[in-house]
Amino acid sequence: MYKHIAKVALLSAAALVSGQALAVTGGGATLPAALYKGSANSILPASFSYAGVGSGAGKVAFLSNNAAPFGTTGTVHFTASDSILTASEISQYNSAFYASYGPLIQLPSLGTAIVVSYKKSGISNLNLTSSQLCSALSGEVTTWGNLMGTADTTPIRVVYRNNASGTSEILTRHLNSVCSVKFSTNSLFTAARQPSGSTVPVNWVGVSSDGDVLPTINQVDGSIGYSGPDGILVSDNTVVARLNGVLPTPPNVALALSSVTPPSTFNDASNPAHWSPVVANPALGYKIAAYSNLIIGQCYRDANVANQIRNFLTTHYSQPGNNAAVQAHKFLAMPLAWKKAVTANFITNTTGYNLDINNPAVCNGIGRPL
Repeated sequence: MYKHIAKVALLSAAALVSGQALAVTGGGATLPAALYKGSANSILPASFSYAGVGSGAGKVAFLSNNAAPFGTTGTVHFTASDSILTASEISQYNSAFYASYGPLIQLPSLGTAIVVSYKKSGISNLNLTSSQLCSALSGEVTTWGNLMGTADTTPIRVVYRNNASGTSEILTRHLNSVCSVKFSTNSLFTAARQPSGSTVPVNWVGVSSDGDVLPTINQVDGSIGYSGPDGILVSDNTVVARLNGVLPTPPNVALALSSVTPPSTFNDASNPAHWSPVVANPALGYKIAAYSNLIIGQCYRDANVANQIRNFLTTHYSQPGNNAAVQAHKFLAMPLAWKKAVTANFITNTTGYNLDINNPAVCNGIGRPL
């Protein structure tokens, strides 16, 4: 894991343009990492760093303002997380830093599916129910024959995330909704499997990033695993499982998330938890879908950092903004209603709620350190 972190951090640190040092420090989720930094069509500005260390480590780094997990020092200005801020995390941050750093902001950045990929000789159109997926990923069934009702004795080899991962959180939230006896909701896959402390089968393999999942699956016949959609042909049923008959394409993610709308009152808009709605078992579309988030502060002592973050948000939540790049990485671009709500609340303050970056009525004399 730390070798991977160091590699990503070094790549981010090398991104200098016209001699300008990186000014905005961040990192976190590996699911959208290539969209944010390191690809030809990445969307973060050149002066932003991004270390793909996982959602859990990213949240810890941001909430404690400790850049060590990102392989650097100084202030952590933002994190990207597929794991939502918990009530406990918000409360602890508010107790420790609200008075000196200002409020937290959590923004949905893109829609995503959690893709179930597989490699199994003799199967080119895998279609699993949520119940079957529970059985396979919990270890209740151990062979493909047990899973599919055949005589196939090929062992099921599960490739899972072995660190605190929003990908695992989104997956296990759905599994918990349909088979709570087998799974709790947890960003640690091994902790989510029930009963707590269950031994991981010896042929299962844990990896530290979403980008490691598909290559690891492809190494051994009989493998199955989960990851974000980037780099995967999500419409290809020969390598991607249908879940309850549905493939994890962006239109099916859009259907899954269509039931949730942005906050519209001051009490809702000022609560970070209300900007990342949970749809554990959607009625329509693909069953394992969620928003991936950006977590930032409202207040920054460095006006240059505040301006750069505001400028990025202005672009990202404009129309079309970064839609082409988001879609090229197999994600769902934020719906226009959400873009308008983010802009009105956190960029232009047209709502009048004073939630925008470095609002003088809120941030006078406070903010993330220089």
